[in-house]
Amino acid sequence: MDAHSVHGHCFCGNIRFQVSGPEKFACFCHCESCQRAAGAPIVAWATYARDTFSIEQGAMHWHDSSPGVTRGICGDCGSSISYENKQRPGEIDITLNSLDDPTAPTLRAHIWTEDKQPWLRIDDDLPVYTRTVSE
Repeated sequence: MDAHSVHGHCFCGNIRFQVSGPEKFACFCHCESCQRAAGAPIVAWATYARDTFSIEQGAMHWHDSSPGVTRGICGDCGSSISYENKQRPGEIDITLNSLDDPTAPTLRAHIWTEDKQPWLRIDDDLPVYTRTVSE
């Protein structure tokens, strides 16, 4: 097994997955879409090469949440597990809290803070971006 492999699962445990390889990026996303999908004001994600992601147990429910975006969730418990955007082919984002060790990826930024809830304070030293890192 790759030294960078991580494993994870949904809340009910019906889905188990593995990602074999180091994360490309990890961030806190404040966008409205993630807030709605997760029912939370912020979601922590790690980006991996898509071909390193495999489902070891269960079956993901794939939901086209907006044009060009597919989210992977557990059809039983509703856990948000993955995000794929056609504008970033070959990549998949995995929710950090679905990982067996959510502290494994190194968080590097806050993105989409233009949608941040006004009562949420960012008080760490990570870079803050109105939208994406490239904007």
